[in-house]
Amino acid sequence: MKNILTLISNPADPCLTESLLKKYREALSDSGAKHLDNAWLNKQEAADISFDGDLETMRAALLPLLQQDPLDYALQPLEHRRKKLLVADMDSTIIQVECIDELADFAGLKEKVSAITEAAMQGELDFEQALRERVALLKGMNTSVLDIVFKERVKLTPGAVEMVQTMNRSGANTVLVSGGFTFFTDRVARLTGFRVNRGNILGIDGDKLSGEVESPIVDSNTKLDSLHEFQEIARLEMAETIAVGDGANDIPMIDAAGLGVAYHPKPAAAKAADVVIRHGDLTALLYIQGFQKSEFASA
Repeated sequence: MKNILTLISNPADPCLTESLLKKYREALSDSGAKHLDNAWLNKQEAADISFDGDLETMRAALLPLLQQDPLDYALQPLEHRRKKLLVADMDSTIIQVECIDELADFAGLKEKVSAITEAAMQGELDFEQALRERVALLKGMNTSVLDIVFKERVKLTPGAVEMVQTMNRSGANTVLVSGGFTFFTDRVARLTGFRVNRGNILGIDGDKLSGEVESPIVDSNTKLDSLHEFQEIARLEMAETIAVGDGANDIPMIDAAGLGVAYHPKPAAAKAADVVIRHGDLTALLYIQGFQKSEFASA
C-alpha cells in the first residue's frame, strides 16, 4: 500500500534540505520500506517521501529522528489524502488569541479569566460551566468593546486564509465551529472564507452584555456533531475529512476525523491527534494534503 511521509518546516525559518530528505529516506529504507520516491512541495519548506510499508512500523522507526529535527511531519496513506471537509476551531487556531480573555482585559479581569480558559482548554474544567462562569464576569460591559477587541486584538494565524481558500477552491467544504462567540466567528469566517461558521451567542441587554450565553452551548459535542453532519450531507467517507484545533474541547472531532490535527496544542489535544503542528503555520495542513505551494490561494 502506498503511503506518504510529509516533512514540513517553519516557513519563517525554512530548514528542510536535500541531506535531511536523504536521512529520512534511508531510515525508511532501513526499516523495510520499498519503492521510495521524494518530491518537493516547496523548496526548503515541505517535501513528500512516498513508500510502500507498514505505517506504524515506519512511525516507530522515524520517531527518534523526528524528535531531533525542528520539523512537523505526517505519516498517512496516499488514498483520500486530499480532504473534502475541513472542520476547524477558531480561538488559538484560526486566530492567535482567546477572544473571551481579550474581552476580560477591558474589565481588568484578564488574569482571572485566562486562568479559567487555560484550565478548560487543558480539560481540567467542564467547558460549559467554565464558559458561563467567565461570561458572567463580563456582565455590564458595553457592547462597543466587542468591536474594539475584533479590530485591535484579533489577529489571524499565519496561513489561515491560504488554507481555507485553497481548500474552498479545491471543492472542499470549510466549517468553523467555535466555543467562542458568533460576533467573532461571523467576522473571522468572512475574513478567511469559511463557508459555514458556528459559535455561542452572547446575551445582550440594550447596549451591554447581560452576563449570559444563550442555549444550547456550542461545545465539544457540537464540534463532533458538525463534523458528522457535513460529512453525511456530502456523503463522504470519514477518511475524506480533516479537523484542526488546539484544546481539550477539540479532542472528539480531532479523534473522529479522517485526519485529526492538533495545532500548537495543549498536551491532551496533541495526544489525541494524528498530526501535531508545532513548528509550521496553517499552510502545513495544505502540505499534509499534498498541495504544492504553487497551488495555494493568495492571502
